Amino acid sequence: MLPTRHGSIHLFRVAGINVWLHWSWFIVAMIEISYRRGSYESLTWNALEYLVLFVIVLLHEMGHAFACRSVGGKADEIVLWPLGGVAYVAPPMRPGATLWSIAAGPLVNVVLFAPLSVLMAWGGAAGWVNTAPDLMRFVAAVWYTNVVLLVFNVLPIYPLDGGQILRSLLWFALGRARSLAAASIVGFVLVPVLFLYAWWRQSIWLAILALFIVSLCWRGLQHARHLARVARLPRRDGFKCPSCETAPPLGAWWVCGRCGKAFDTFETMAVCPHCGAQFSGTRCLDCGEMHAIDEWRVPPPVL
Repeated sequence: MLPTRHGSIHLFRVAGINVWLHWSWFIVAMIEISYRRGSYESLTWNALEYLVLFVIVLLHEMGHAFACRSVGGKADEIVLWPLGGVAYVAPPMRPGATLWSIAAGPLVNVVLFAPLSVLMAWGGAAGWVNTAPDLMRFVAAVWYTNVVLLVFNVLPIYPLDGGQILRSLLWFALGRARSLAAASIVGFVLVPVLFLYAWWRQSIWLAILALFIVSLCWRGLQHARHLARVARLPRRDGFKCPSCETAPPLGAWWVCGRCGKAFDTFETMAVCPHCGAQFSGTRCLDCGEMHAIDEWRVPPPVL
């Protein structure tokens, strides 16, 4: 599962985006800083290097969030955790909007590459290797971290950014469900390479990340099957989702949160026929957005 703000510490809010730090980050930080004890003369540099790593991750996730907002989507939460960061973005259900929302993250690392390269070259020319070796190692580590994050994220393995970019490009030709299925299958095919690399580097964190990716590829494939089933359902006239403008399917596809029984929310106007519970919002089975039942109504044509 992806990390959520539950069990996380609220760091700050910027431009309407809440940034959270998962509690497990501190445990992994202590392990990593201690493990790299010999990299610098002082542990302070190790701690600073680890903090800068997550600053770069945060900037990457901010790129996703602001790009999503620029195309009319919703993005108001970022969670940082030991395996990186997650920006909870909900772009409009269009391939172009999704493509831009995803691609903007790696583009942040591309933008950072130039100033970090200039700083490293300047340090080398100024002789920091001899006069300030810890500073030179730190600058080189930050440059290397940014490059690794860029290269890793653009790998075409779902749900990494590269896999989601591949899915968005396929969406133009294959549609929403089949593009997700294709990207998930490509992820299954390529993730063994990540396992082999983790074994070669003797990296437990890469192995854990590879297992995490496998689970999300499976979830992606299952979701693609669900989307395909929903797309084939007959649709109800007189209603459409305000977000994706898709008519809702006919049938008892919504489940009451009180009694747990399925019902057709558009037939009963968001009232459970079994227990009488009334719901303020109805979720779209196509795009996942929630809207009040009255917002779904399609006004009659004006004659």
